[in-house]
Amino acid sequence: MEKLKVLYVASEINPFLKITEVADFVRKLPQAMQEKGFEIRILVPRFGLINERKNKLHEVVRLSGINISVGDEEKPLMIKVASVPNAKLQVYFIDNEDYFHRKSVFFDNNDQFYDDNDERAIFFCKGVLETVKKLGWSPDIVHCNDWMTSLIPLYLKTTYKNDPVFKNTKTVFSIPNQYIPCKFSEDIINKVKMVDIEEEMLHHLQSADFDGFLRIGIAYSDSVIKADDNYSETLDKLFTEFSNRNINSIQINNEDYSESYYHLYTELAGTL
Repeated sequence: MEKLKVLYVASEINPFLKITEVADFVRKLPQAMQEKGFEIRILVPRFGLINERKNKLHEVVRLSGINISVGDEEKPLMIKVASVPNAKLQVYFIDNEDYFHRKSVFFDNNDQFYDDNDERAIFFCKGVLETVKKLGWSPDIVHCNDWMTSLIPLYLKTTYKNDPVFKNTKTVFSIPNQYIPCKFSEDIINKVKMVDIEEEMLHHLQSADFDGFLRIGIAYSDSVIKADDNYSETLDKLFTEFSNRNINSIQINNEDYSESYYHLYTELAGTL
């Protein structure tokens, strides 16, 4: 039987960048799944806080060079790669000078949420899928972590649904217990649109806020993960709103959590 292929997508991973506990989760779980015999790929943004020389990042020329559309604009995509120390794991970094070279992640020096964070998320999600296509690697599972990855389940269910690379792909969307009270630009729906995406499919984004991104991720993913039991009141309301969805609770501080993910992935892929 072929190895189960799992793609992890997140905004951070230890030791390259750690802002929240997501970074540790995305570091530990892929290695645990690899040790269980899975084939793993990891993609994250190359935020400017990541020191390329220290972390030995280098460009993958054969994967770089395409343009990614964000609204009416096109931005060049550059792919870099580095190895996780003391592990047989490689991390691919999505890079673009306009979006990721600033020396901070989502907030400026005045603690203001960047106006183009929606565009950065769109570019990242599209860049991930185009990079996987160039790799010619068909994931059985795409595990998306946090709001910045939430458009990937939507794109896989629409624009990329007939692509041979993704025809059998299932998605998992993990939501950590953190909430960002922010607003995005009013034209976000036009920016997100792609082939085979009708405007009514994006009604969750009409609020142009953090909730909208999470709603999209929940609505289009095959399985949703609550990584904690003690969610904020705002996020609990969100889960209640989608009580008909496949929402699971897997505690990452439970030492058996990797077994839970093993069974989730194999069940979704139909190999259990």
